Amino acid sequence: MSRPTDVVAVDLGGTTIKAARFDAQGVAEETLRLATPSSEGPEAVVAAVVRAAADLVSPSTAAVGLCAPGLIDAAAGVVRFAANLGLRETPLAAAVADRVRLPVTLEHDVRAACLAEQRLGLGGDVRDLLVVVLGTGVAAGIVCNGQLVGGAQGFAGEFGHIPVHAGGEPCTCGQHGCVEAYASGGALVRRYRRTGGIANNAADVAARRDTDPEAARLWAEGADALGRALVTTTVLLDPQRIVLAGGMAAAGDALAEPVRHTLQNGLAWRSAPAVDISPLGADAGLLGAALRAAEAAGARVFLRSTC
Repeated sequence: MSRPTDVVAVDLGGTTIKAARFDAQGVAEETLRLATPSSEGPEAVVAAVVRAAADLVSPSTAAVGLCAPGLIDAAAGVVRFAANLGLRETPLAAAVADRVRLPVTLEHDVRAACLAEQRLGLGGDVRDLLVVVLGTGVAAGIVCNGQLVGGAQGFAGEFGHIPVHAGGEPCTCGQHGCVEAYASGGALVRRYRRTGGIANNAADVAARRDTDPEAARLWAEGADALGRALVTTTVLLDPQRIVLAGGMAAAGDALAEPVRHTLQNGLAWRSAPAVDISPLGADAGLLGAALRAAEAAGARVFLRSTC
């Protein structure tokens, strides 16, 4: 019997499930994407993740890596709570393992993205790093002195729920004025639709900034909220570099420049850390999940990160 040589990764997002099978060099041999069936209930979400993993597993697959949003107990392989997906106390890793009969790891999607950034992206030359992933929601991965921070209960990095506007927009978490209520892709689309605009995703809103004043205003408000939250985290953590990742980061300097401006203006007594756009794009979480699977299979790193 040949030695296993590949891993499968599945990134469960609020809108899309992305999956890929990676060879030993980190090259994606096969990929798939499907809509997250969150409107059909938690059982449908779990079944979709299981199906995505099973469809990509090959006879040479050594392990499967999963990542998901919400409150993640990585050691137990359980999604403790993910509001946008309707998951609560869900043993996601076990559900996949029962189907594929392989080792399965589970990591928070943003900590997975941070791990990929640390090993394959812009974090390799710094010891203190903040990776902010802007997707359906907003969260951050934190590296302090070279170590990925999980927190006392594994819930560190809920950056999206830093309040930036007292009594502001309602957030899905139940609070008001959170950065996620302004700077996430989901919030941007919801707020734009309230003005009468038509958009399927944040990229649609971004593309209309030059022709639609409402799109320009909402984009600016989102970047400002993000910058305000980064002022707080910079004062607290003193990162050497901040990396913006996820779907909204595809806007590049259209997002990074106003964020840099707000961040520097909010730091009267010190310089701001560098703010850069991730080269890994929206696949950072998927790559991080693959890295966790590779660890479970006994391989510490990929040689390349082509995805």
